[in-house]
Amino acid sequence: MADAVPTFHPEPETLLGYAAGSLDEASSVLVATHLALCPRCRAEVRRLETVGGALTGSLEPVALAPDALATVLARLDEPEAPARRPAGPAFDRETLFSVPAPLRDYLGGNLSSLPWRWRGPSIRELPLAIGDGGPRASLIRVRPGTALPAHTHTGAETTLVLCGAFVDDGQSFARGDVSIATSDDDHQPVATPDAECLCFAVVDGPLRLTGPIGRLFNPFLRL
Repeated sequence: MADAVPTFHPEPETLLGYAAGSLDEASSVLVATHLALCPRCRAEVRRLETVGGALTGSLEPVALAPDALATVLARLDEPEAPARRPAGPAFDRETLFSVPAPLRDYLGGNLSSLPWRWRGPSIRELPLAIGDGGPRASLIRVRPGTALPAHTHTGAETTLVLCGAFVDDGQSFARGDVSIATSDDDHQPVATPDAECLCFAVVDGPLRLTGPIGRLFNPFLRL
């Protein structure tokens, strides 16, 4: 059976930034991974790229620097740059299904063999090295029926569901859906009881726990 079309998508300005190449790397990977699961947003990005190409074509020509040709010819003699990424591992069936290609190359291994970190009963996190000095990116695994700690944000939290589903503030987010939370949101996502929930999250500011017990742990957190 084909995957259902996602219901929740990145903001229009985020898709525009992706099409223009102006997003930070972690956010760009999240959007690209969503596009792999969302035909609607793929079509919108193609439209934006077409519009951008047409606008570029209408710009007045700009004169080249006097040494432009010499600079290009000099670069032809430079050694070829190494490949940007070495060949990745042979992924197993679970990883191939759960993690679309734009994100998969950042894993370094199969989901079952990665160094997941304990983040509470039935919650595991895998920090991902994406970008340099930008938002923090990670995978989060939550067992069926588990509620994440209630929390708010000092920045924005964008979460893409890769497998399973969670409910947050009465809305259900399933595979391919994007949830966006800001400093105005105090929420507690809960994984649905039918399957484990696997998400890719990009956060540009620390989280702060808000429950009665969670507040006690805030001084010790590095989330």
